[in-house]
Amino acid sequence: MRARFRDFDPQSFSFHKDPVLILEEFWSPQELTRWQAAMSRQTWKSLSEMPDVSQAFPNAGNWAKAPINGPETAFLLDRASLPCIAEYIESFPGIKRRHMGFCYYSYSAGDCLPTHDDTDEAYAPPGAVRPMRRLAMVTYFHSTWEPDWGGELIVYDQQRAEGGKPKLRVTHCIAPEPGSLVIFSVPRFHRVARVDQLAGTNKRLSIAGWFMTEH
Repeated sequence: MRARFRDFDPQSFSFHKDPVLILEEFWSPQELTRWQAAMSRQTWKSLSEMPDVSQAFPNAGNWAKAPINGPETAFLLDRASLPCIAEYIESFPGIKRRHMGFCYYSYSAGDCLPTHDDTDEAYAPPGAVRPMRRLAMVTYFHSTWEPDWGGELIVYDQQRAEGGKPKLRVTHCIAPEPGSLVIFSVPRFHRVARVDQLAGTNKRLSIAGWFMTEH
């Protein structure tokens, strides 16, 4: 489903019926400015500084990641507390705990994220709690983005497996529109298309992560 946020009814929408939700104009221009200021204050770590992640996602450029902290954490969770999210999460039986994990991301020209389904946690620390990722969320905070700059979120439908390799069909090609928000159910194959050199020094700025359950 794609809708402008002001026209969206979170009470009637269900991820069981429609696994991909795209909300346009989720953040106001003032909120975009707030997030950009918050991101500028963070200490960023590039992909080359995260060997386990770079091994899991080879040839992905050198995108960067930073933690969300301070009042922005509460602000994000307050704004993202949609009834349709809670309804979907609570539909799974035997929940012991609920988790959320989100970070800032910055993609420059040449950066991408290869196809994956959000179930591979091979790079998680040994002994770490590994809750089930139920919903993935990404939302965009750059001020402008042109169509030929790339960086689209590509979402697939898995039709069948051939020789142990899934056969995928593109269902959504979602441009990283400033202020928009995307949520989709997991597992689901997806990737971030490579940011084109035409983007120049412009960066694809986002928050991404998951709503999770522990059983």
